[in-house]
Amino acid sequence: MKKLVNLTINGDSIEAVVKENLTLLDFLRDQLLLTGSKKGCEEGECGACTVLLDGKPVNSCCTLAIECEGHEVVTIEGVAQNGQLHPLQKQFIEKWALQCGYCTPGMIMSAKALLDVNPNPTELEIREAIEGNLCRCTGYAKIVEAIQATAAEMKKEGLIYA
Repeated sequence: MKKLVNLTINGDSIEAVVKENLTLLDFLRDQLLLTGSKKGCEEGECGACTVLLDGKPVNSCCTLAIECEGHEVVTIEGVAQNGQLHPLQKQFIEKWALQCGYCTPGMIMSAKALLDVNPNPTELEIREAIEGNLCRCTGYAKIVEAIQATAAEMKKEGLIYA
């Protein structure tokens, strides 16, 4: 059975007819061609598919598209603004916080959700915020460093990236 859904994705109002069992991840990737959110485990274990749903990180592989009716979804494609990378994206590059890059979109989305509500997190708070995102390459130290550097930059510049 199909259903009409209305939602906001990366600031754009979207109206689409979707199957009731279609995951948000498949909707984003297959129908909207937003492929930044990665298909990893498809069981909510790896976090590669993390997006923000009303500002909170969710595994889009375990969220049905119809559950997003009336809500706001932000994907990694919606993080950069006006052609400029978000400070998190810049710091992940500058601090070498990525290697294969597969976990990076989900990791950035979880970090963004944290920094949006807590612009000055402790290392423990950072590690807790990204605990649902698995990385097999970096060992997390550079990822934590990039998030800390972003928080410091945002504080220094008086920036808010909600």
